[in-house]
Amino acid sequence: MFPHFEERLSDSPFVERMWMTESGHAGSFTSISTVVWSIVISKWRGRISISFHGPETNATRKEYPPEAEWFGIMFKLGTYVPAIPPGSLIDGNIVLPATSGRTFSLCHSQWQFPNFENADTFVDRLVRAGILVHEPITDSFYQGRSQSSSLRTAQYRFLRSTGLSRRTVRQIERARYAAALLKEGVSILDTVYEAGYSDQPHLTRSLKHYIGQTPAEIPSTPIIALHTSP
Repeated sequence: MFPHFEERLSDSPFVERMWMTESGHAGSFTSISTVVWSIVISKWRGRISISFHGPETNATRKEYPPEAEWFGIMFKLGTYVPAIPPGSLIDGNIVLPATSGRTFSLCHSQWQFPNFENADTFVDRLVRAGILVHEPITDSFYQGRSQSSSLRTAQYRFLRSTGLSRRTVRQIERARYAAALLKEGVSILDTVYEAGYSDQPHLTRSLKHYIGQTPAEIPSTPIIALHTSP
């Protein structure tokens, strides 16, 4: 698949993790469902581009070109850009306009393309400019803790900041958890119990939709959850 893959955590409270990879030859991979969105910087044939990739509600097979490079910033649930909310990116992406070989346009301002090393500084600048924000109600609402606001208001703010309903987020997270258990060698029947599925057919339907593999296929099949747009 990808010969070199590197990821790291971030000092930013807005970021889940950062990753970097490159391709030697053309190929394809299974991109599994995810509840968060990402910024992806791609380099191919001497050209650089930056794109926003939204949450994915089903597994998809994606192709990539040879000799390309990518790095991505995956944001925490509830972090979003009000001008480009996650709901407008569900199962899709947008490429931001480049203004030169070194800069791109976002929210009527020019920004230098970030790299893997200075990505934390780039995120911090977006936050200080008010372009990137975090919805504080997201975590407590997702975990079912009591809210000072009404249920309707909490649901609206959760949907605005994530692009997804709480039910959909829980379904995707449960499928990812089940896939992780199977990758670790947990049996299918034990995974049904641990992940809270009603029976094995329920687990199978969920994993085929969100992960793109059956429970029996997952332990031996490479699966990757990247947002790439060569």
